[in-house]
Amino acid sequence: MKQYRWNCLLGLAMILLTSSCGCTPPANTVTPTPPPEPRSVIIELPEPRYNSDVSIEQSLLRRRSIRSYTDELLTLQELSQLLWAAQGVTDPKGFRTAPSAGALYPLELYVVAGDVQDLSPGVYRYDPVEHELIRTMEGDKRLELADAAVWQDFVGEGAIVIVFTAVYERTTVKYGDRGIRYVHMEAGHAAQNLCLQATAMDLGVVTIGAFYDEEVVELLNLPGDEQPLYIIPVGRKQ
Repeated sequence: MKQYRWNCLLGLAMILLTSSCGCTPPANTVTPTPPPEPRSVIIELPEPRYNSDVSIEQSLLRRRSIRSYTDELLTLQELSQLLWAAQGVTDPKGFRTAPSAGALYPLELYVVAGDVQDLSPGVYRYDPVEHELIRTMEGDKRLELADAAVWQDFVGEGAIVIVFTAVYERTTVKYGDRGIRYVHMEAGHAAQNLCLQATAMDLGVVTIGAFYDEEVVELLNLPGDEQPLYIIPVGRKQ
C-alpha cells in the first residue's frame, strides 16, 4: 500500500513539474506574432536630362575642388542628375556612364542627405537600374561623417555627401588580384563624371580620400563585403 501511494505521489509530481516547466503550455496560451519587418522607403528619382548649355570643355576648364558651401537646399532633380552622371544606366544592355572592367560594376553609391528638397535627412543607396533611392538609415549623418573623415568640417557642410563603396569580389572573381586595380580605376572614372556634372550645374564639389575606413563602415552600417573608397560632399558654392 505504501509503495502504491508513493507511485501516485511521484506521478502527480511529474505532472505538476511538466506543466510548470512549459513543456505542455496551457490551453489558453497564445504565441505572440513577431512584428513585421519594416518596409524600405524607396524614392523614385526624376528623369535626368541628357543635354545642357554647358559644354564638356567648359566643365573641364572650370572644374575645381570647392570646400565652402551655402545653406541652400539642393533639388531632387539635381541629385538625380549627379547620381546618373556617376553611375546611371545608358544602354538597354545595362552599360553605365562610367566604364567597368567586364561590365561587372563593383561600385555602390550612398547619399548622406541633409539639405535636399522633398527628401528626408538620412542615408540612401542609389539603385542605377531603377534610378531610385533606397533609404538605409534615418537621420542626418553629415557631421558624424565629417568626423570620420579626419574632422574635415566642410564634409558636413555640403547639402549632401556621396559615398562610393566597392564590392571587390564582383571584379576579382574574374580578374583575380588585378581586379583590385580595375575597381580603383572605375571609382576614379565615376567620381570624375560626378565632378564634371556638378561643375556644369554650378555646384561645389570636392573628392575626399582621407577618412577612417572602419568608422565609415560602422556609421553607414555597410554590408560586410563593401569597402568605402571616396567621400564627396556637394553643395551650392559660396
